[in-house]
Amino acid sequence: MVSSIIITAFICIGCGAGIGFVVQRHLYIKQEEDAKNLAQKILDEARKEAIAHKKEVLIQGQDEIFRQKKEMEEDFRDREKELKRQESKVLEKQERLETKREECARKESEIVAAEKKQTKQEQLLNDKARQLDELVLEQEQRLEQVSGLTAEEARQRLMTEIESKTRHEAAKMIRVIEIEAQETATRKSREILATAVQRYAGDYVSEQTVSTVELPSDDMKGRIIGREGRNIRAIEAATGVDLIIDDTPETVVLSAYSPLRRQIAKLALERLISDGRIHPARIEEVVKKVEQEMDVKLREIGEQATFDVGVHGIHPELIRLLGRLYYRTSYSQNVLHHSLEVAFLCGIMAAELGMDVKKAKRAGLLHDIGKAVDHEVEGPHAEIGADLAKKYGESKEIIHAIAAHHEDVPPTSVLAVLVQAADSLSGARPGARKELLENYVKRLEDLEAIATSFEGVNRAYAIQAGRELRVMVDCEHVDDDKIYMLCKDVAKKIEENMTYPGQIKVTVIREKRAVSYAK
Repeated sequence: MVSSIIITAFICIGCGAGIGFVVQRHLYIKQEEDAKNLAQKILDEARKEAIAHKKEVLIQGQDEIFRQKKEMEEDFRDREKELKRQESKVLEKQERLETKREECARKESEIVAAEKKQTKQEQLLNDKARQLDELVLEQEQRLEQVSGLTAEEARQRLMTEIESKTRHEAAKMIRVIEIEAQETATRKSREILATAVQRYAGDYVSEQTVSTVELPSDDMKGRIIGREGRNIRAIEAATGVDLIIDDTPETVVLSAYSPLRRQIAKLALERLISDGRIHPARIEEVVKKVEQEMDVKLREIGEQATFDVGVHGIHPELIRLLGRLYYRTSYSQNVLHHSLEVAFLCGIMAAELGMDVKKAKRAGLLHDIGKAVDHEVEGPHAEIGADLAKKYGESKEIIHAIAAHHEDVPPTSVLAVLVQAADSLSGARPGARKELLENYVKRLEDLEAIATSFEGVNRAYAIQAGRELRVMVDCEHVDDDKIYMLCKDVAKKIEENMTYPGQIKVTVIREKRAVSYAK
């Protein structure tokens, strides 16, 4: 029973398994068919899409080919047009070249004809020139026979006449130019100088080469001289000043060319007299102390000068040298006072000309700075001053104005000419300077000798204290036009051969007199 049940169960299981297998196989077959159908469907759709895409691509390709074809056709047409245009240009050029070739051929034939004509003309000219040379030679021979002069002598006489005539015309031209220039330049310069002089008028005090020291009594003279003259020798050695002790009551005279040394000696002697102790050691001590105090005073004087002029920023050493100029004279004129006046005159004239007033005053104040050390350094004071200004940092314009104010170097700036004018104006004013009688007489004689050295001059007179030279000429040898040339030559020779303050006016006078007697 149990076995039957088990068998039945196995049978049922086997049937179930078979049925399941059949069912499963049926399902598998159905799925396989469905998959094939789906795959076929996908393939069909893919074929359709591929065909559609192919058609689309073909259409696009055809469009692109058409577009490119159209562009190529347009490009071809453009190139064809360009080629036609280039061809037309080439044809035009060929035509022009052909025209030019014909023109060149025509000109060439004309040139050949002209050359032939020119050759003939040259031959004719050569023949005529030969004939003229023969005629000239014949005429020269006749002229030499008639005049009794050779060709060279006649040429020299002709050149002399031409030179004389040319100089005559040049003198006339110079006269006209001078008149025209004087109408403007002289008037304007006189206005500026007159304005400068009117706006500044300084007093002058003539400097001497001696100073005096008053003594409390004549007994002090013996103490100053000392035993066997040792005190006076010590004073002279320490100060470089000569002491003159004579019969003048209660007075000692100090003599020296340098005002600075005289001032130091005077102060030292006054202190020795006041102190009463006069012996060589005390003399050296007092002189040394006075020199130190004088150095401080020199700086104060220089600073006051720069303050009065309104110039600042000058090197301290230049300020000290300005102070030394207070004790320096030129033709008895105080050099510091002269420098201050030149500075003021430069400033006034610079203002009239529209220039830098401060720079002009600076150049005028420093123009004679070389005179502070010209006894210690060799060379012209203008050159020494320029070196000092360069050493202590002055500008190139100031240095050049200092160097050129006596024309040791040619002036190349308006400032240099301005300093020259102010310097001459300050020195030339009446009473500003004086000179020794011997030098004065010698200068007058030299002026007259220079004038009389020229041909055609009869007499010459130096007048106005040597500031004007009157030259009398022979009217038979010098005409009205030549006197202008002579006047300039005399002035130039004076400038080259003489040294003088200010300027000298040269006047040439030509006079023709007719004399007759009634009997």
